[in-house]
Amino acid sequence: MSGDGRPDAGGDADADAAPGADSEEVDWEMAPDSDADFPADPERVAFLREIADDIYGESSESRQVSAILYRVSDLYDPDGDTSPEEIYLNVRHIMDIKAQGGIDR
Repeated sequence: MSGDGRPDAGGDADADAAPGADSEEVDWEMAPDSDADFPADPERVAFLREIADDIYGESSESRQVSAILYRVSDLYDPDGDTSPEEIYLNVRHIMDIKAQGGIDR
């Protein structure tokens, strides 16, 4: 397993997919419940974004985690326009591309 909690590139790419799920199919079973309530919380937004700024670095991994934290902070931003499902599916897509060797592959 790699440092990001996902199987190494040499591992089974579909090992974490839902049983019986087609590898081309979106993993809806794993997406969070959209009925969750995220009330506006400017302090939480500022806190998450401060952490995101602190971990942003030269590596693609640190930039990805930083971007994820910014997206999560949008859940609590009254002007933010996202959902847990959108964040989950976006992160899942990024990890799938990374596991395939990048977008230019």
